[in-house]
Amino acid sequence: MGSLTRRLTLLATLLAGTALPAAAQLSPQSGVDATTGARPGNEIGTGMSLPMGTKASNIGPGDSAGTYAPNLPAPALPDNARASDFLRAAQGALAAGRTGEAQQALEMAQTRLLDRSVPLGQTNDPSNDTAVRQISAALRALSDSDRAGSMQQIQSAMAAAAAGGN
Repeated sequence: MGSLTRRLTLLATLLAGTALPAAAQLSPQSGVDATTGARPGNEIGTGMSLPMGTKASNIGPGDSAGTYAPNLPAPALPDNARASDFLRAAQGALAAGRTGEAQQALEMAQTRLLDRSVPLGQTNDPSNDTAVRQISAALRALSDSDRAGSMQQIQSAMAAAAAGGN
């Protein structure tokens, strides 16, 4: 099975339980494009979608304010950047108070670390990678508005990612 197929399988597994409640689903009257499924203000394929946000949010139940998570600013890195590059970007963004960009960079770093080969039948087993766990801890700290704790977890994740060659 190719890397793209594994990623799509993982994504489908992760999204399986995330359907909107019936009351929150969009109706034809809401302006959804019937062809693409895009909500108003969303341009498919451009990376631009509404609502836009600049602050970390929707990480945990305590900081989720709306039905849709805001589109957060992405760090200025190429598509093929390594996990360590995204961790450094998260560190810089958090130090500058750009929590939304820090969240996005952390999530992108974690995604790169989750790209792994696993034996058939074990695709639903969670990763036990130290850096992945530390990024999760950094995101939880960010959700709790604990910038110092998040920064400490980012530092630990950077060391673990470097030790793993990421």
